[in-house]
Amino acid sequence: MSTTPEQINLWRQSPSEHQQLEFKEAKTQFDNRKLYEYCVALANEGGGFLLLGIADKPPRQVVGTQAFNNPVAMAEKLFQSVGFRVDIEEVAHPDGRVLVFHIPSRPRGTAYHLDGKYLMRSGEELVPMSEDQLRKIFAEGEPDWLEEYSKTGLDAQQVVELLDTQTFFELLKLPYPTSRAGVMDRLSRERLVDEANGTYAIRRLGGLLLAKRLDDFPDLARKAARVVVYTGASKLETRLDQTGAKGYAVGFQGLVQFVMNQLPQNEVIEDALRKESKLVPEVVIRELVANALIHQDMMIGGASVMVEIYSNRVEISNPGEPIVPIERFIDGYQSRNERLADLMRRFHICEEKSSGVDRVVEAAEVYQLPAPDFRSGYKRTTVIISGPKPFDEMDRQERIRACYQHCCLRYVIGEKMSNQSLRERFKLPEEKAEAASRIIRDATDAGLVKSDNPEATSKRYARYVPFWA
Repeated sequence: MSTTPEQINLWRQSPSEHQQLEFKEAKTQFDNRKLYEYCVALANEGGGFLLLGIADKPPRQVVGTQAFNNPVAMAEKLFQSVGFRVDIEEVAHPDGRVLVFHIPSRPRGTAYHLDGKYLMRSGEELVPMSEDQLRKIFAEGEPDWLEEYSKTGLDAQQVVELLDTQTFFELLKLPYPTSRAGVMDRLSRERLVDEANGTYAIRRLGGLLLAKRLDDFPDLARKAARVVVYTGASKLETRLDQTGAKGYAVGFQGLVQFVMNQLPQNEVIEDALRKESKLVPEVVIRELVANALIHQDMMIGGASVMVEIYSNRVEISNPGEPIVPIERFIDGYQSRNERLADLMRRFHICEEKSSGVDRVVEAAEVYQLPAPDFRSGYKRTTVIISGPKPFDEMDRQERIRACYQHCCLRYVIGEKMSNQSLRERFKLPEEKAEAASRIIRDATDAGLVKSDNPEATSKRYARYVPFWA
């Protein structure tokens, strides 16, 4: 363990603090309690480095630190407080003394806590880990729920009766085998069905994707998607409550069409002609339903993906809190169920690279919908899509959310938001430039967007990027 000033300079050039790196100025001192908390949080996130004596904002100047003049004694206090060893290294950088804390990763299947609080970082804050995140950590090393068997002791005929193998081959764009053995061989190669001692067993993943009737699989039946239609804008009166019957892959297109058939008609005027259109475009429903199916937490019992249709909006939700912060849905991607996501991608139902959310946000702009409202609740992730709404009827939060999502969308395609691009998003004329500027100021004050050149004095040609860029 020997950190050089050159290594510190490389760390300083990192575009942003990330999972393994944290900078603190700490010119004269640093609170012991805060140090313990950061060590626990970084260990829970896979370990990393905490550097004292460096400004935490770009260009991250080395300012030097006088904190913890006895690193050996501090390392002993750390061990007594957090229960694991953290090595502390003094580095004589040309611009000042830097302390480097080498924080190890937590052991597999274990999370560290400080006085009962399992900590992690969220932006500039230290926050308790969610129940969902803790459950995932504690389950590490245990068998994957989707890979366990749902049905055992079957012959080939029973497997074909339970699974829609015809649609399976169509989704993979493969010719249907000429023999039953060819069908079983392909299912086995995809690890959806296993053969042992002359009989077959269907994995939960195979049943969940390909079941002709999910009710035939008692441990999967509650995972079927549910569509609820209300007569108005509240839950007071239910018009329809329907639960899906087929597996996710073989029933996906039917599910999307069923949802589209239940959506209210919305009247729009194009070229001076009145036209009827659905409240929400199909591309939005398709992407959000696919995301909800793929990213749900399978370990939460008695809960399923839900599509709730109101007179003025659609709410799509899935069990489990998000593992990617909701403000990073556009540019970030991490799948909770990797094999499920991979197969759904190969079935051409989704793309395993976060582009689904991009398409939803883009469609909201094209169809002049309010920006999608992603929410994280107790054991549930929800997105709310409202029908078309004129700019004048949007409230302040809706405008800020649309501004932030527009800024993210521009950034991921290699461009930057400007006053003009935001006016185009809202279909505002040039004389409404001040209204767009006001929204950008509000989004900046909310910490969601920032200027790509803070030193620039002219706002006319200003460009903006998301806060995390």
